[in-house]
Amino acid sequence: MDRTRPYGSPQAEAAPRRRDAARNRELLLAAAHAVYAEHGVEAPIDVIARRAGVGNATLYRHFPDRGALVEEVFREALGRIREQGERARTAEDAWAGLCGYLDAVFGMLAADRGANDLMTTGLSGVPSLDALHAHNRETLAVLLGRARADGTVRPDATTEDLLLGLLALGRVVPALASVEAGAWRRPLALLLDGLRSRTGADLPGPHLTERQFASVLADFRT
Repeated sequence: MDRTRPYGSPQAEAAPRRRDAARNRELLLAAAHAVYAEHGVEAPIDVIARRAGVGNATLYRHFPDRGALVEEVFREALGRIREQGERARTAEDAWAGLCGYLDAVFGMLAADRGANDLMTTGLSGVPSLDALHAHNRETLAVLLGRARADGTVRPDATTEDLLLGLLALGRVVPALASVEAGAWRRPLALLLDGLRSRTGADLPGPHLTERQFASVLADFRT
């Protein structure tokens, strides 16, 4: 024991405060994950604070805004999706890599409504989410390009075509999961089957450009 620091000194009192702060942070993260899983990422901040048993001021001391809280809550989940993309890019068979990647991603989104909301609704101030969206688009572009080159994907199918279909499907995943586990696999299989190379009519109309898709995405998420 350090007898040069009397009980009640600032040094002695700092350690319990740090322990309390760390405990409050963990309570807030657990509460946020539970609330987001139940109600989505638009759930009110005060609901999370109440679930954690702390005041709003305590929440804001740890997480100054919604984006900072979401960033921390979903850091691991977003990292897993990125890892799936990295593995898919190295698949020997591009079509198998694409199907496996999307099956893994939708499996994660079906299991966590908060993560699903995060991927399909607009939320600013989450740098790792912005990075993941870019990484996801690049993964799909790489795999589609390889699959077009080897003749397994129709030549007129674009990355934006696939992203648009995935965005629409992603929005109904929570409802599908609520009625039957794995119900999302059927519409995903139909969506992917539409990409396959086969004899038939060309797709009607011009495809969306990357900028046009970004505009649609912005309207869709508001």
